Amino acid sequence: MAATRVVVDIPGERPYDVRIGEGILADLGTKLAPVLEAQPPSRILIITDSNVAPLYLDACKQGLAALGCPISDITLPAGEEAKCIDVLAEVWNAMAALGLARDSVVVALGGGVVGDLAGFAGATFMRGLRVVQVPTTLLSMVDSSVGGKTGINLEAGKNLVGSFLQPSYVCASTDVLATLDVREWACGCAEIAKASVIDSDDFFFWLVENASLLAERNPDVVLEAIARSVVFKANVVAQDKTESRGVRECLNYGHTLGHAIEALAGYGTYSHGAAVAEGMRFAARLGQTLAGTPLELVEAQDALLDELGLPVLDWSAPAEDILAAMKRDKKNRQGAVRFVLPADVGQWELTAVDDETILEHLRLYFGE
Repeated sequence: MAATRVVVDIPGERPYDVRIGEGILADLGTKLAPVLEAQPPSRILIITDSNVAPLYLDACKQGLAALGCPISDITLPAGEEAKCIDVLAEVWNAMAALGLARDSVVVALGGGVVGDLAGFAGATFMRGLRVVQVPTTLLSMVDSSVGGKTGINLEAGKNLVGSFLQPSYVCASTDVLATLDVREWACGCAEIAKASVIDSDDFFFWLVENASLLAERNPDVVLEAIARSVVFKANVVAQDKTESRGVRECLNYGHTLGHAIEALAGYGTYSHGAAVAEGMRFAARLGQTLAGTPLELVEAQDALLDELGLPVLDWSAPAEDILAAMKRDKKNRQGAVRFVLPADVGQWELTAVDDETILEHLRLYFGE
C-alpha cells in the first residue's frame, strides 16, 4: 500500500510533510535528509517511553542511520504521570549532558505524552531545536503530532504549561499500530469522530459508514481515517496557528468536560479519548438547548461512538466539582467556561455558558 503525504502549510512557518503508511519508519532518515539539509544535525536525540522503546526504538535508530550522525536516546516512564515538570527537568539535564547543540534534532517516538513532552523539551532547550514527530498511537497520529502544541501537566490541570512549535516532519508508520490494545485504539477513534463532526458531512457520513471497519482496524479504512483527520487539523491550524483567532478552538470539541473527567477521575483512569467522547455526548446535548443541535445528530453521534468502542462512561461526580474543574481549564476567558457546540455536522459555535446553565445540564446528564 502506497504511503500518503499530507503537507501542513501554516502561514509564517516552513511547510512540513505528514507521511502516513505501512513500513515507512525504515526510510525515515532518507526522507528527513532533504528536510534537514540546510543545517545537517550534529546529533539526534530520540525521546521515547518504556512501552515503546522495546518495540520500536531499534527500528527508529536504523531508519535514522542514513543521516550519518550520532544518535542518542532517552526512555521516559510510560503514562500520563510522566508528563510533568520533574520528568521534563530530567530530560533538559540529559540534553545538556549529551552536549546537544542548536543544530541537533529531537525525535519524539511515542504517543501523545511523549510527543507533548519531547516537543516542549525541544522547543525550550537552547531556545528551540528542530523536532520530528514519530507517533506510535492512533490518537497521536490523527491529532497531537500535528499542529505544534507541546506541553506538560500541572497538578492544577492538563497542559497548563507549554508552547507552540511546529514539527519539521511527521512519520506516521501505521504498522506500529498493530501493538495497540483495545483501549488505546478506541482512544484514537474518539479524536477521529471529533474531527468528523466538526469537519463536514462528507467526513462524518464516511465515518458512520465505515465505523465497524475502523474498529476492526481494516488497513485501507485506517489509512483513510488518519489522512482525513490530518487534513482536517492541518486546515484548521493553518487558519489559527496559536489558537488566538477562535478558529482552532473547534478542536476542543468534547474536551471541556473531557479534561474535567480526566482530572477528577485521576489521570490514566480513563483514556483521553474515552473522556473526550463523554464530553462530546454532553456538548451535543447542551447544544440542543443553546445552539439548536438536531436530535438526529445527538443520536447519530451516540451510535457512532458506541460502534467505535466508546460507550457511556460509568462515572459521575458532583456537578459543583465538575464545574470547578472546568473553570481551571486554560481555555476559559474572563472566568467563563466555553464550550464548542455543534449546531450541525460541520457547523459549530464557541459559546460562553453561565454557571447555572452548566450545573443544570450536568445534573441532568449525570442523573443527580
